[in-house]
Amino acid sequence: MANETVVIRCRNCGTRNRIPVVKLTKGPSCGRCKEPFPSISTPSRPIMVTDSTFTAEVIESLLPVLVDCWAAWCAPCTSMSPILDDLAQTYTGRLKIAKLNVDQNPMTSSRNNVSSLPTLLFIKDGKVVDTAVGALPKMEIERHLSYFLDR
Repeated sequence: MANETVVIRCRNCGTRNRIPVVKLTKGPSCGRCKEPFPSISTPSRPIMVTDSTFTAEVIESLLPVLVDCWAAWCAPCTSMSPILDDLAQTYTGRLKIAKLNVDQNPMTSSRNNVSSLPTLLFIKDGKVVDTAVGALPKMEIERHLSYFLDR
């Protein structure tokens, strides 16, 4: 992880900045306009998001976000949980993983056209750039992530 970097788009001037993961918690700044980024800490476990926290935690996130849209009654959703826990640890500092219970948060799931479960939303710079539907093996999710994180 010492050599790993993440690309963060400056909200002030739009410049894409490649920042070493180890420097994320020290409040780096944009290389072009020098606007400071807030210090970034990403949990090593998925976080729960709601209709009221989705914008702050996901849309405004400086890091890319993988959102797991799930429901308690959905067996395939439950089977994905350990995979997402593992991915959250593996990608700490480069990716935020969030879980959205669609039964308890209908506005956000509707806004993102979630009609099947589980649905994974890959969000970067506040926009959905990819989706995946169904219970996927870890290798398939990582294939999506490798494309998603390198964009």
